[in-house]
Amino acid sequence: MKNLSIEKFVSDVAELTKPDDIIWCDGSEKENETLISKMLKEGIFIELNQEKNPKSYLHRSDPNDVARTEHLTFICSKKEEDTGPTNNWSQPDQFKVKLNGLFDSAMEGRTMYIVPYLMGPEGSPYSQVGVQITDSPYVVANLRIMTRMGKRALDYLGESDNFVKGIHSTGDLSPDRRYIGHFPEERLIMSIGSGYGGNALLSKKCHSLRIASVIAREKNWLAEHMLILGIESPDGELTYISGAFPSASGKTNLALMKPPEGYKDWKAWTLGDDIAWFHIGKDDRLWAINPEAGFFGVAPGTNMKSNPNAIASLKKNAIFTNVAVTADGNPWWEGLTVDPPNNLTDWHGKLWKQDNGKAAHPNSRFTTAIYQTPSVSPKLDDPQGVPVSAMLFGGRRAKLTPLVYESFNWVHGVFIGATMGAETTAAAVGKVGVIRRDPMAMRPFCGYHMADYFSHWIKIGSSMVNPPRIFHVNWFRLDENGKFIWPGFGDNIRVLKWIVDRVKGRGKAIKTPIGYIPTPDALDINGLNISSSELAELLRVDNNAWLEEMKEIRTFFTSLGKKLPNDLLKELTNLETRLKA
Repeated sequence: MKNLSIEKFVSDVAELTKPDDIIWCDGSEKENETLISKMLKEGIFIELNQEKNPKSYLHRSDPNDVARTEHLTFICSKKEEDTGPTNNWSQPDQFKVKLNGLFDSAMEGRTMYIVPYLMGPEGSPYSQVGVQITDSPYVVANLRIMTRMGKRALDYLGESDNFVKGIHSTGDLSPDRRYIGHFPEERLIMSIGSGYGGNALLSKKCHSLRIASVIAREKNWLAEHMLILGIESPDGELTYISGAFPSASGKTNLALMKPPEGYKDWKAWTLGDDIAWFHIGKDDRLWAINPEAGFFGVAPGTNMKSNPNAIASLKKNAIFTNVAVTADGNPWWEGLTVDPPNNLTDWHGKLWKQDNGKAAHPNSRFTTAIYQTPSVSPKLDDPQGVPVSAMLFGGRRAKLTPLVYESFNWVHGVFIGATMGAETTAAAVGKVGVIRRDPMAMRPFCGYHMADYFSHWIKIGSSMVNPPRIFHVNWFRLDENGKFIWPGFGDNIRVLKWIVDRVKGRGKAIKTPIGYIPTPDALDINGLNISSSELAELLRVDNNAWLEEMKEIRTFFTSLGKKLPNDLLKELTNLETRLKA
């Protein structure tokens, strides 16, 4: 069965980029083995210790190509006002001319790979097909893990022309000729000059969030930067939770949570660590699928304490990017072990010395299939997805926000998500450690005006009788000595237990100006080295500090212009009134 739309797309791109060879990827094991052999031969992949890490490889990217380049990422809607102040806009026709100039003959001497991929479970009405054209075999190998790639995507699509087009070339890796353009009306993505994951794996943030968020607004669903997690209590009660966390705020660790010894009768089921697509079901509930099939996780800080399930998933068939390597060929990064091993090779490929900085890049990554995770949910491939009862918003805040609090209602919850703040991390180019307003963790990923996005959230909630309950969490509150008060990691199940109790109508709470917080006895801290005064500090609401925060929020809201929903301005005014009272 031929798809004429795809064939024309491929023909047009081939005419522009002039590759020496064209390969249509089918996603087979044989194809993958051939690709890996080619990359090993060309030095794109470096073989790791195959006895301890079977079919796992290291890739080192160019030192100037190690993170998302948000300042070079553009949303090219036909109208500038549709893009909004949190995105970069460029006039579509003009930007396409600029990009076509860079793509002209960009694949001479190279192979062009056509990668059809399916986002979401096979047979799901909520899944989507994309076709990425790339000259990077590294990208193909990652897409094979991250998506349901190859023949099954084409089978799902059939003869339809309803697919997202992606054109990618590493170009010459020059930052001066590095751009990512999204054309929402055409369902088109063009990326050149980078081989880094978020810039080059166009299924990831480009399709699943920037383009999908526009489609979701048109079709009345949500495309979100969220994990999906199932919590099963000892009596078999199953509750599904989603959560939005800015980069390096504990999202992957929570998604792959392993309950601690005291909670061994509880189960945490992983459905996704990064992307969630939500649709309103026939039962008037919000249902979620994970459009991805793998993890593209941050390596530093991942270890047997923080994320044992992630470590277990990396035992085979994994790709490591910009990590260090031990003398016997095993991947290593800061935080994997307490002390670095001797004779490490750093992410540049040089013998590492302690005064040379980090051995692994702070944004080094692992790519591995979600199916290899011990905690993978049996519902991962369910075409209908799972019903979500609670949504979490969270970030890294040292002082302001309590460990957990619940919104008063859906619109108040949207306000909480819209005003999230977090300290910046190494996942994006720029300064680290600065407080950045990151609504719903979508600031870099929303494909249209952020104020319209808030209105869309409000609309989705108002169209359900019983929308999910909304909570805010903060695992990162510090004491006066600068130490974390809450242990985090697996012990976060204690907070999730209270959230489940609230959803089921049985958790005790106190009403505060910012929302409902747990009563001291409602949060289980048995077995933790936390005093009653430390618990009080974890849950404390400092009205004066919050009033200062309101000034920053008002400034942020003002920056979004006249499109900001009045509902959110009312929430801001009401919160200020409650804080002053």
